[in-house]
Amino acid sequence: MSSLVRHFALAAVAGIALSASAGAQLLGVPALPPVGLPIGNLPTGNLPVAGPVLQNILAQPAAQQAISPTLDTVSGLSGTVAEAGAPTLLELRRLRLQELIRTNRATVENDGNGLPVRRGMVAVIDPDPVGLQRALVAGFRIAADNRDPGLGMRVVSLATPSGVSAKDGLKRLHKLAPELQADFDHLFEPAGGSLAPIAGALAVAQGLGGGRAIGMIDGGVASHPALAGKSIEQNGFAGAAQPTGHGTAVASLLVGTQGPFRGAAPGAQLFVADVYGGNRAAGSATSIVRALGWLSGHRVQVINISLVGPPNMLVQRAIQIVQSRGIEVVAAVGNDGPAAPPQFPASYPGVIAVTAVDGGGRALPEAGKAAHVDFAAPGADMAAALPGNGYTRVRGTSFAAPLAAARLLAAGSPIALVSEARPGKGRVGRGIVCGACRIEPRSVGAK
Repeated sequence: MSSLVRHFALAAVAGIALSASAGAQLLGVPALPPVGLPIGNLPTGNLPVAGPVLQNILAQPAAQQAISPTLDTVSGLSGTVAEAGAPTLLELRRLRLQELIRTNRATVENDGNGLPVRRGMVAVIDPDPVGLQRALVAGFRIAADNRDPGLGMRVVSLATPSGVSAKDGLKRLHKLAPELQADFDHLFEPAGGSLAPIAGALAVAQGLGGGRAIGMIDGGVASHPALAGKSIEQNGFAGAAQPTGHGTAVASLLVGTQGPFRGAAPGAQLFVADVYGGNRAAGSATSIVRALGWLSGHRVQVINISLVGPPNMLVQRAIQIVQSRGIEVVAAVGNDGPAAPPQFPASYPGVIAVTAVDGGGRALPEAGKAAHVDFAAPGADMAAALPGNGYTRVRGTSFAAPLAAARLLAAGSPIALVSEARPGKGRVGRGIVCGACRIEPRSVGAK
């Protein structure tokens, strides 16, 4: 548990919200048309009435990006969609998750609550040998057995018996071996913009050495002049690391420097754990656990996670382990609005939960409502790097989190970071940090 939580008693609030979110249900929505079908053909007349402007929003091109993120932008929600109101943002979240499941049926399925999980797979932490054997006799099969020396934690991925869904498999496993600590292998999403996998070169390691070290769990980072000569090491946990727009933007905000563009921790070593391998249907809990182990082994002081998902037993345990070693974890609260369930890992006790503010210091209307909010940082009216070259406007809590993580690295502790926080408008936690880190888009020619 971080010192900020210990000193400000946030853990109790986080625990209450965690329990509430674990039982949250997602309402069913009608199937979406195939990707590429004009957004105007969406079955809006059959959608549940969730907000006064939902029908109009779905008729706009911006809704296509919100529901089925394309590969050509990392800019996050448009202003029109962001201002649509909490009920509409919640419906768009449901549609987006349903579309992710629908377009990746070979590897992804619904957990019964509308959340994407790896198809036909459950995961067990440090399994009891007797319980594991009962599962194997009942038709479960070991698909992967990861003994992570960085965490001292064993995770066994079990394929369910033939024809059994992950949902039914988890129920069956709990009955067969209640002593096993088992959960779905949930998928986590970027908390702002799309992954934007691109055909380009990865940023390569140069000059790795001593000094401050920060880690990020995200998509891979592409080469860019702002990252040239930086101490960057990447490792893939869903296949080989692949450059992505989201990962590149986040990395640039951490360590990038080029002309007027300057990241918030330009002299730090950066360790990049790619949990997607260029595939939006990756980002699984088991991949995140292995990424945390790798980063812990490299003795980073702070880990930034600009991803969101549901509460997951594996990820929670791994985060508790890295926190016990003095590593601070910073996470974005998400961009599905205040009506969405609290997102994780930001909502876990001890994780530094970060929301985003615009150029006027106002909390973004689409920012999620985590179990607790510790700080805010710039997350709109700003620029970040594009893969290869150039810059773009970005929006979302994904891009606020790395700025807060960088300041935490410099400050040395959450308590020290509180001293530099400044007031903002709306729900900004202890205040805005890194307010001067915002890069004006026009100053770097961002579109």
